[in-house]
Amino acid sequence: MARILVVEDEESIGEVIDLNLSLAGHSVVHVTSAERAQDLWDNGDKNFDIALLDIMLPGMSGVSLCEYFREMGSDIGIIMLSAKSQEQDKVVSLSVGADDYMTKPFGVNELQARISALLRRIKKDEKAVQPQNEDTIVSGPFTLNMRSRILSKNGEVIDLTSVEFSIMELFFKNEGMALTREKILEGVWGENYYGDIKIVDVNIRRLRMKIEEDASSPEFIVTVWGYGYRWTV
Repeated sequence: MARILVVEDEESIGEVIDLNLSLAGHSVVHVTSAERAQDLWDNGDKNFDIALLDIMLPGMSGVSLCEYFREMGSDIGIIMLSAKSQEQDKVVSLSVGADDYMTKPFGVNELQARISALLRRIKKDEKAVQPQNEDTIVSGPFTLNMRSRILSKNGEVIDLTSVEFSIMELFFKNEGMALTREKILEGVWGENYYGDIKIVDVNIRRLRMKIEEDASSPEFIVTVWGYGYRWTV
């Protein structure tokens, strides 16, 4: 099964998560602060498949820890946990690289379902790294290298998360076609994803900031109002 890092300062919640995920066959490491998790990471203990990060932690926040993992180039699956249900908190979490967001209190079955869905997406991405008939896909000034999982624009490499790369792969394979948010969600996160569909919009916003000359007036990732998005070159 998976090796899961749980960063939760409330001992009772952390113990329940630890117990239930362990009973499901996962290997769980539970720490109560972001600083402790960062110490583990800095000392070489990075072999985690998924991290569950509480947002409200003493000292360094879960959002800052998520951002740290992404800055270190990690593709670990990240689910944010919070007692806050405001949309802005979700947007902030997703914008720094989280894969999913759960509002407390939540059921153990739902947590396990979201972990399973995220693991399927991660395994799908890992399979995509294997050699394929076509190592590269070219679309306008962009080249998507399927073997190395690298996107470049006019020869210049653009740093993408695993999710962002999967979205670009979906766009490249459907050039000129309008894709609904639901289609993008299913194609990237899987048909059994339990989270908020707004995760699509957040990742599109991040991608535009990386690949467009002017993210406020996109040339390549075009909004199809009332429908979804279209890749145009």
